[in-house]
Amino acid sequence: MHQDLTRITEKINFTRREFVVTTLATGFAAAVEPVSAQTITTDTAGLIAGEVKIPVKGGEIPAYRAMPERGNSFPVALVVQEIFGVHEHIKDICRRFAKLGHLAIAPELYARQGDVSRLTNVNEIITNVVSKVPDLQVMSDLDATVEWAAKTGKANANKLGITGFCWGGRIVWLYAAHSAKLKAGVAWYGRLVGQADELHPKHPIDLAKDLKAPVLGLYGGADGGIPNPTVEQMQAALKAANKPSEIILYPDTPHGFHADYRASYRRQQAEEGWRRLQEWFKKHGAA
Repeated sequence: MHQDLTRITEKINFTRREFVVTTLATGFAAAVEPVSAQTITTDTAGLIAGEVKIPVKGGEIPAYRAMPERGNSFPVALVVQEIFGVHEHIKDICRRFAKLGHLAIAPELYARQGDVSRLTNVNEIITNVVSKVPDLQVMSDLDATVEWAAKTGKANANKLGITGFCWGGRIVWLYAAHSAKLKAGVAWYGRLVGQADELHPKHPIDLAKDLKAPVLGLYGGADGGIPNPTVEQMQAALKAANKPSEIILYPDTPHGFHADYRASYRRQQAEEGWRRLQEWFKKHGAA
């Protein structure tokens, strides 16, 4: 993974200093409003939570960080955004991790390509911003985020986990093939197969044999964007590679079933998946 991405470094200018997003948006992304009445809100009682800046190649990116108010040596949880960027839902997930004793951090990984927070059209978000984000850039920014956490004096970066949703679910698989420091990953309904291009040279199905950390995939059986046969292909690839990763496929469950602020939310599957995440992190040394 690392070697393949390195080969295209010279073709991708992600070190420029013209960062489009310099601070996180407040509230929910415009594309998902109005939000559902069942939206979960996690308070900041007993936490330190808010925006921080992460030094990266070419400048810095904003991120949301949450951790317990007291103590130190917290396990690190990277939280990777959906296509909607680091909006209120992703921030809330960081706070949920902090309540469990983690230092959780969600870097804004589109900072160089565009601000999706005010865009209302999903196709526009994907075409104009998301599709232009190089995998190489994302891996580098996540590495920089881990480095930042380690330097806070509050984190135990040896206990490193990652989770991501939708776009971020795919990134979890990629990062598990990239980082030798990662202990565990949990991918929520991230795309597994796709056409390779210069910015996205490999997809999870191509990296099954290269995973350096075990990944738990949580997928919906009624996800129109991620057909069941592609999930089965990934399951077969993991088995063939003899990797300790696995995928749970929830029957009759749509894409975005963990997104409590949207109509796609399925409480039972979301809560069960969150429980599985905690168990997976503990089992593999990320908690």
